[in-house]
Amino acid sequence: MTRFSTTLACLSLTLMASSLEADIITLKSGQKIEGQVLKAQSDVLYVDVGVAVVRVPVAEIQNRIESNPQEKPATKETSEGLLRTAKLASRTVKELVTTFAEGVVLVQTPGGLGSGFIVSPEGHCVTNYHVVEGETQVAVTIFHRGEKGEFKRVAIRNVKILALNPHFDLALLQIPKQEDMEFQPVYIAKDDSHREGEKVFAIGNPLGLERSVSEGIVSTRNRNMDGIVYIQTTTQINPGNSGGPLFNTKGEVVGVINMKLTFGEGLGFAIPVAYLRHFVNNRDAFAFDRTNPNTGYHYLPPPRRRNPRQPYEVLEKGSSDESDRSGS
Repeated sequence: MTRFSTTLACLSLTLMASSLEADIITLKSGQKIEGQVLKAQSDVLYVDVGVAVVRVPVAEIQNRIESNPQEKPATKETSEGLLRTAKLASRTVKELVTTFAEGVVLVQTPGGLGSGFIVSPEGHCVTNYHVVEGETQVAVTIFHRGEKGEFKRVAIRNVKILALNPHFDLALLQIPKQEDMEFQPVYIAKDDSHREGEKVFAIGNPLGLERSVSEGIVSTRNRNMDGIVYIQTTTQINPGNSGGPLFNTKGEVVGVINMKLTFGEGLGFAIPVAYLRHFVNNRDAFAFDRTNPNTGYHYLPPPRRRNPRQPYEVLEKGSSDESDRSGS
């Protein structure tokens, strides 16, 4: 029995995926695989069957029935400047995480870490202002899915800060282009049509725990705090989630996570995409000024003097002592 056949035998009792995105693959051996094709190459397919990612050689395939194109995640994609929108169908959180997790990044600075998400194929990335506040050295880590379906950490340094808005707690970054990797941007919701009780979920790096997923509902869609409206959610939010996306069940970003109440559970908040869209479309007005002394260059205070007396007192005493010695 070949290694591929052995793998199929071990998984034969669990290949029961019922996703709307599932392809039905019939092998020459008569076995069938139902799952989502993550990547198709000329000689091999990588299929997510729910419990594992199976590598299926094309030479072993007798027939493949693809899922209905009308049920694909993005039926019509449009761009609004840097931001992308699409007509998406509702899916399970598991399917959405598989599709969009690569667009969520870990943002690191010398002062701490947070989350962010890629919004354009050119590498534009959104995060919170407070994640990069007072910093100029920014790096991101992308969790890239490899050819065999596994994730690998890709650390990228020299990330540029393009624009900052302290009032809305938003920042726009530029990730340098990578030769061997294409960025996977996420989609932004067209409007604020989400309502109380609707399911949402977050992908981020709470307390440094990478690629963590938490799920909840919209508690209130317009919670007023200091003149700014926030989305209140029961989704678990912790330090490190800041700057990450809040998704709806279609995989659209409806908000940018930015805070939680310290002594409460299930009381998280996200910045609505209406503010995000305004910030990105007017990013030239919020352009980052690297020469500003308040934007990342830390000036250390001078060391304290060992002698507490004023300098002129020391000088006068020194001059008097010198004259006494010269006249003796």
